[in-house]
Amino acid sequence: MRPRDMTPRLASLAGIGVTALVLALSSSAGAQVGQPAQPGPGTKWIVDLVHSQVDFRVRHLIGRVRGTFTNWYATLITKDQDWTHGTVKVSIQTASLNTGNALRDQDLRSSRFFAVDSFPKMTFEGTSITPTDSTITIQGTLTIKGHSHPVSLTGQYRGVAKDREGHQRIAFDATTTVDRRDYGISYNEMVAGNALIGNEVEITIAIEAVRVN
Repeated sequence: MRPRDMTPRLASLAGIGVTALVLALSSSAGAQVGQPAQPGPGTKWIVDLVHSQVDFRVRHLIGRVRGTFTNWYATLITKDQDWTHGTVKVSIQTASLNTGNALRDQDLRSSRFFAVDSFPKMTFEGTSITPTDSTITIQGTLTIKGHSHPVSLTGQYRGVAKDREGHQRIAFDATTTVDRRDYGISYNEMVAGNALIGNEVEITIAIEAVRVN
């Protein structure tokens, strides 16, 4: 029997980005706190997966269910000091979704939702990055199950600092909301006149990235 509590099928995103979405390298070193600053021109950053995550949240009846993706990779490249010329590439393994319930996760990986056998990856490609002293906006395209749509993530830009090894790090977190039906994830059912699963999925990314050149 399929689980009734099968809620978050979506998110992805982002990517998400969202989603996602974007940058850095695996290291356990802590960063020294510094004032927000712009990175130098022509830099590349790799996501530190130890200190980064991609989460999603979706309505289940009148409650909320949260999930995350545990296998993903992202890079950020800035061509000059104007971050609007930067690019972001994020790749997420859809089978790595985790909502804390094995039966629900199995259902989310099925053809009713993410169809991970046919669509093993979801991607986010950002084409515009706009940070200020304390905020960041990332524009790009989120692709899930072969469906691509523009998304915008907004959140807090935390600036640049050096870690204990002297490596430059950058950090931010950002959120977007997508309609899962736009990405071919439309399964639902009615319970006492109410839709079991919400259509809007909130995707949040928390990124810490390491400069590699």
